[in-house]
Parts: sequence; C-alpha cells; structure tokens
Amino acid sequence: MEIVLNLGPLFNFFSLPVDEMFRRLVIYYGWMILAAIFLNGALLCWLNWRRRLWYRKQKFTLLAIDIPKANDQSPKALENMFAYLAGAHGSISLIENYWEGKFQLGFSFEIVGIDGYIQFLVRTPAAFRNLVETAVYSQYPNAEIAEVEDYVDTVPGNYPNPDYDVWGAEFVPVLMDPEFKQALPIRTYKDFEYQMGKPEFHFKDPMATLMDLMSSLRPGEQIWYQILLLPIAADWSKIGKPAIDNVLGVKPKAEPGLIESFFDWGLAALGDLSEMIYSIWGDLPKSAAKEEKNDPLKMMNLLPAQKKQVEAIQEKISKMGYAVKLRVVYAARKEVMNKPKAVNGVVGYIKQFGSNDLNSLKPDTKITATSASYFNKINLINTKKRKIVQAYKDRDDTAGRNAWYLNVEEIATLWHFPIESVVKAPMIQKSTSKKMEPPMSLPIDEHGQDDLGLDELFNLEDENREQAELEAREELEMEVQPEIEQAEPELEIENSGPRQAPPPSNLPGA
Repeated sequence: MEIVLNLGPLFNFFSLPVDEMFRRLVIYYGWMILAAIFLNGALLCWLNWRRRLWYRKQKFTLLAIDIPKANDQSPKALENMFAYLAGAHGSISLIENYWEGKFQLGFSFEIVGIDGYIQFLVRTPAAFRNLVETAVYSQYPNAEIAEVEDYVDTVPGNYPNPDYDVWGAEFVPVLMDPEFKQALPIRTYKDFEYQMGKPEFHFKDPMATLMDLMSSLRPGEQIWYQILLLPIAADWSKIGKPAIDNVLGVKPKAEPGLIESFFDWGLAALGDLSEMIYSIWGDLPKSAAKEEKNDPLKMMNLLPAQKKQVEAIQEKISKMGYAVKLRVVYAARKEVMNKPKAVNGVVGYIKQFGSNDLNSLKPDTKITATSASYFNKINLINTKKRKIVQAYKDRDDTAGRNAWYLNVEEIATLWHFPIESVVKAPMIQKSTSKKMEPPMSLPIDEHGQDDLGLDELFNLEDENREQAELEAREELEMEVQPEIEQAEPELEIENSGPRQAPPPSNLPGA
C-alpha cells in the first residue's frame, strides 16, 4: 500500500509574497467571512423577534410583603429563601430557544419608599408565584403577602418634565472586567456581626441606613431600589479558577485566534495522518513530554491579603449564585427634590458593603447614571433619565450594563427584612398577627373541645372554673376603673395634637 501526498501547491502558496498571499485569501475566501457576519446578524434579529413575541405572552405579578412585627430573623433566612428560589432555573432546548423564543425569566426584589412610607415587593412571573410565597412563608410564617397594582406609573417616563425630576443609576462591581474578577465578593452580613454589648445588638444591620433614609422622605419624594435576579446554572462557579490564578500570579493560557486555530487544525490533521502511517509501518517515536513543575509551598508564601482573597473566592463560588442587576431611582416633584440627601444617602448605603482588599459596588457613571461631563450635557442627561426609568419600570435585565454574579449570601445582605430590635423605622409596613379558626377536618375529642384532658389535669369542674373566672374579672375591673377615669383627661389632651398622615394612595401596601 503506497500513499502519496502532493504538498506542492501548499509550498507554492507559502512561497508567494505576503501581499499576494493576502490578496488570494481575500478573493477566494473573503466571502466566507462576510457570509458568517451576515448569518450571525440575521440569527440575532430572528432571536430578538421571537423572544419579544414570547415575552409578550408572559404574565407577571407584583407581590407586596408585610414583614412580621418584632422580626428577629437574621439575613440567613433570606439566604435560605434565595437558595430555594433558584429552583426556578430550567433548561431550554434548541427548538424552544430558536423557534419559540423562550428564555429564562427572573425575579425583581424591590424596596420602595414613597412619602416616608416603606414597602417590600417582589415582582415574579405568574408561573413562579407559588414558589415565591412558599419561600417567604417557610422563613416568615407570620408574613402577609398580597397582589398589588404597580406603583411605577405614578412617575413620568419622559424628561425634561415640568413637574418631576429624577436621578438614577445602576450599581456595578468595582472589579467587573474581566469577568473572573467578579469572583471577589463584597462584604456580607457576617461582617456586620460583633461580640460587644448586649446579644440583641451584636448584629449591626446595614439596612438601617436605607430604612432611615426612606422614612425621612417628604410628600412628593420617592426612592425605588431594585435587584433583578436571573437564575443560572451551577457552572457559574467556573469564574473562580481564573480568579484564583490571577491572585496567585499564574498566567492563563492565551486563547488562539482565527488564523492560529486554522494552523492548529492543519497541524493536528497532519499529526493524525502521521500517526496512521506509523501505526501501519512502525512504532511511533517517543516524544519527550515536559513535566510541569508544581510548587507545593506556593500557598504558604502568600501575603495575608492574597490568602484572604483566595479563601473569599472559594467561599463565594461554593454557594448558589444568580446573575444580578441593581438599580436605584430617586424621583421627586421639583419643589421638594433634595438630590444631595437622597443620592448621597443611597451611595453611602451601598458603600457599606465595599472592601478594599476584596470587591465593592459603585454607581455606573459611564453608561447608566444620569450624569454627563462634556458636550451636549443636557440632552445626554435627559436621554439617560428616560432610559433608566423605563428600564426600571420594565424590570429589564438586558438594558444598561451586563449582568454580573452574586451568591445568595451577598444578595441576602443587599435585600433583607430589617431586624426590629436594631432598625427603628416606624413607617415600614408590617403584618398584624392573626388568629384563624381551626379547620373543620381537625380531629377533636368527643365532647367537642380541642383542649384534651385539661379539666381532669387541674381537677376543676366547668361550673367552678367559670365562677372563678367571673369573680376575678369583676375584681380586676373594680381596681382598674378609677385609674382609667383619672387618666382620661390627660389622654384627650395628648390626642388633640397633629396625627401622622395616612399612607399615600399609590403605596403598594398589602
């Protein structure tokens, strides 16, 4: 068997001048590049059209959550809740993606302050409503959840506006590009726990500053705080490996370009051919493999900051994660707008979670923030105002900057119900404890009583017990009545002063 390879045309091509080689490549193969660009653009237009059609068919629900009174749950409860909500992630087939236009839907967790009143909200696809309610009730059994009308329509979307002005921005990680730097976490609620003082004050809730800011808003002022959560696959943790290599100073392997990939493919084909020939006529020559040298003491020689970063990255990627976008909008009537107070307060709240040797969040002044520094400032600012308000109203996870990664611990730090013993914000909407009648199917004893055997336990007859309770109630009323009559004038004087205004009509209360 004889195999003949004619490599003459290939040698003749590479012997040509460089300009002639380039000219022939463009003439013979340039159309392939243009065709690839055209097909890619056509595919993107098709996907965009199909996804818009599919998205219009989806229904969403806005849920107002009234936190329970005397809430003492730490953000760990929210961490468990967000981990449970990750069950909304699902796989999408090629037909569903390219023909039906289906894509992964997410959640919008919001805190809104309107005229000094505060409400926690969740916007969810209607298909995931039961999932959200189960997640909330599993951690907060006494919470109240109700579907409400959307509050965003009370603020205009076109600017400049004669009555309203607005400031808005997305917040992004300081270390966002390249992607693997997002593996460095921000400060979480664990970093706000201390061991000094009384046990109920060991946790210094960072939510206190935002609650105080929203409680101080005057009529006509609104602050909207939004965190978009997009469930993702567990392989998001792959950003940890290059991040750790970056901390350790390990140079990543450069990905080959188009030309390098073509030559690598040609060399691989020649190698396969050579292997086939040697397998027929003889043994393959032994190649000297280069052994990589590993330094086992490298981790021990790290600086304290480097060691902290490696441990923090490993801790972050070990938990469930989401693709995240964070937006804040401050809207107010022009006569009451206090932009320095609101904007600086929001930025100060976000800066609590920053760490100089890890990661932190900042306003995205380059693209989404309603500010400009150079030419055509007024038009640019008004355009950014319209975009940020519309993106917030639509809960759009594609507008603005690309989404970035946070794990459930970081998300629970940024959005959680405040602990009442630490946060004293009186205008937070809270649930009232309710006592419901037992269901009819609940088994009871044969006498129709649900307290089995209590009379026998205390050796009291029904008539004697009722008589004792009646006498005790009469004695208590005789003792308290003079005190009530004496205190009534003072109560009337105290109640004659001004009262707190009722909640605004557009507050989405449960």
